Amino acid sequence: MLALPSTKLLLLFGESLPSSRLPNVSRKVWGQTSVRFVSQVNPDNGPLTLSSLGFKSDFEKTNKIKADKIERLDVPSEAPKSKVRGVGSNGIKIVKAVRVKKSLEIESAPFSAKSFSELGLPPLLLERLDTAGFTVPTDVQSAAVPTILKGHDVVIQSYTGSGKTLAYLLPILSEVGPLKKKSANGESEFEKKKEIDAVIVAPSRELGMQIVREVEKLLGPTDKKVVQQLVGGANRSRQEEALRKNKPAIVVGTPGRIAEISAAGKLHTHSCRFLVLDEVDELLSFNFREDMHRILEHVGRRSGADPRGSIAARRTIMVSATVPFSVIRAARSWGSDPLLVQAKKVMPLEAVLPSGPVNILKPTSGSDSSMRTQAALQSLPPALKHYHCVAKLQHKVDTLRRCVHALDAKCVIAFMNHTKQLKDAVFKLEARGMVAAELHGDLGKLARSTTLKKFKNGEVRVLVTNELSARGLDVAECDLVVNLDLPTDSIHYAHRAGRTGRLGRKGTVVTICEEPEVFVVKKLQKQLGIPIPACEFTEGKLNVIEED
Repeated sequence: MLALPSTKLLLLFGESLPSSRLPNVSRKVWGQTSVRFVSQVNPDNGPLTLSSLGFKSDFEKTNKIKADKIERLDVPSEAPKSKVRGVGSNGIKIVKAVRVKKSLEIESAPFSAKSFSELGLPPLLLERLDTAGFTVPTDVQSAAVPTILKGHDVVIQSYTGSGKTLAYLLPILSEVGPLKKKSANGESEFEKKKEIDAVIVAPSRELGMQIVREVEKLLGPTDKKVVQQLVGGANRSRQEEALRKNKPAIVVGTPGRIAEISAAGKLHTHSCRFLVLDEVDELLSFNFREDMHRILEHVGRRSGADPRGSIAARRTIMVSATVPFSVIRAARSWGSDPLLVQAKKVMPLEAVLPSGPVNILKPTSGSDSSMRTQAALQSLPPALKHYHCVAKLQHKVDTLRRCVHALDAKCVIAFMNHTKQLKDAVFKLEARGMVAAELHGDLGKLARSTTLKKFKNGEVRVLVTNELSARGLDVAECDLVVNLDLPTDSIHYAHRAGRTGRLGRKGTVVTICEEPEVFVVKKLQKQLGIPIPACEFTEGKLNVIEED
């Protein structure tokens, strides 16, 4: 076997490059090549370990077992085989398999905390939580809050409606704003510091405003100006004036508006300490590519600083109901040794098998299918019932009406794939005496906010929308989700279903399809590993059809 030369750099994914070109590669967030580990190869050709790769992990196994270790996580003692590419003296590529030894022990969080006081939050923030009616943290909050407070970059994954927003807001408010922990001398530096400390990015205006309301609820009416919304569709000049006048510590917005104001020189985020990417799988879409590139290049990066050092200076928090391979790759590129945080579990991202959405029209191999099934199941709320009903295209909206009456649903979200069809569906429902409204991106900001307010107040019974507009929509009272059009894959099905059954409540998901589409529902049922029995609505009741 030819020896690997010590003058070359080793890339686990990509080609061998001269060291002079390395900074350009590592800064290409959206490039085709994903660079994972970079290090010089030992000349003695010894075993390839984390230390030989130049990585020092805070989680390496120590000889002394600490008393405060609550749980030892099941992390494989040896990582899967990795293919290492080198170039021999004769220019021939050499590929050999090595095992990267990983023996890790995580100081885990109090996964079953009975109160927020167990999570290490400051007293003033605990008082605000109690005032807002938050008493017991959810499992994902118990795991995420202490992990972020210890200074780690994280990917938070949990089913829709499990309290992920509060899971990252609490550690941020513990260190940013008027509720933060006081310094050793008992003084707060908040009044002196007038810089933006946290940037939270959301893919939709609705989710962005929802996050703002959550922050304002904890801050209280006297400190509302600490947070500023920068969502698209709102008046930009007023947003810029509010930034100049209020000097907020936390900014919440959509990628386009944040990048737009940043490019104009009105948003200074180089000293930012927190960058949160909510619904990160949606933020990875091509539509947000240029805006996200600017945000990642400027938030928490001081001019002239070392690129890797600047990434470590900010804490990057990514939030998603699922962890497809695109999220894993982004986390490795944008974060510094990120950890995956799930309900009752914290683990290194390297220990995660990448998974992706299950395309319900494409066959998958057995191993891929099992991995993806697990990912989709993790994003589904546990207390849901699933059904499908066969109806002709022209009768779908009427079937929806009968479904709502049969289940006596008070708060319904109906999904369609095309915006142009929403208005027609609303017209048909209102013609039969059912109060309905449409929600989509073409509506103005005022119309959208008014519609959502009426829906949450119970003035609108059925909200007909598309998937992007409903991303992150938190209406706890929603008891029924109806798919008037089939979702494109299992992940999208899970995101739609997650609009109901939030925080342990019961919920129902009904998919209305045509006869030729039944095979797609069957395939979806198999890939998700959940029963989706056929049903019909007769005499004002939902009746399950027994299959032969």
